[in-house]
Amino acid sequence: MVPPERQVQRYEGEKCEFSFAKGAKNVTLQHDPTTTERETPSQIFHPRFAAFYEWYAHLDSERRLTDPLRQETAGQASGVVLEVGAGTGLNFSWYHPERVERVEAIEPDSAMLAYARERVRQAGVPISLTQAAVSALPFADASFDSVVVTLVFCSVEDPAQGMQEIKRVLKPQGTLFLFEHVRSQRAWIARLQDGLVPLTTRLFGNCHWNRDTARTVQEAGFQITHLRRLAGGLDPHLVLQALRP
Repeated sequence: MVPPERQVQRYEGEKCEFSFAKGAKNVTLQHDPTTTERETPSQIFHPRFAAFYEWYAHLDSERRLTDPLRQETAGQASGVVLEVGAGTGLNFSWYHPERVERVEAIEPDSAMLAYARERVRQAGVPISLTQAAVSALPFADASFDSVVVTLVFCSVEDPAQGMQEIKRVLKPQGTLFLFEHVRSQRAWIARLQDGLVPLTTRLFGNCHWNRDTARTVQEAGFQITHLRRLAGGLDPHLVLQALRP
């Protein structure tokens, strides 16, 4: 059963991607035969931030970086899948129907959800959208075979709590697939990231690009089975897979 305190959802984190949703606040829910939606009121609504990414994510330079990494994470998920911080739904096309039974996708930002709903109808697997944050997942313990996290933990208010929630809802030996931008391993760049965090959190939806997310995964008790770092100056990335013991 879902713990009572998680039945009332708290909206503490948000996707650290961007897009331009005009008039999304009063969007009417539309249903697809392969899709169900659950939604509760949210205090998170960033249409400009949500609109920037819809443009930015489709730049050729960005797609050359992110498409292979989405294939390496969402493209490898199997069974019953939870996607944390689905944002505008850019991972939905990467789920393979021969491997994925269904996807539960959560996102706290109403503006992001307006885009995600459009992409649900084009997905090859059943996807349910839930307006919720990772800090209080509205799912029972050990519900999922895979959890996919893409550019999310930079903006979560309590990363440790969020990772424990992911661990709670994963089945034993379930797999976490994670793709994030993270703290640089070069000390001087990391210090520069630290200095710019007040700006990135204000402009990019609470984005803390200086977080050591691999450490957060380890401290939550996951067993990391694959880890790959991609250099990127001020914006290095991390791809990992980890098992829930």
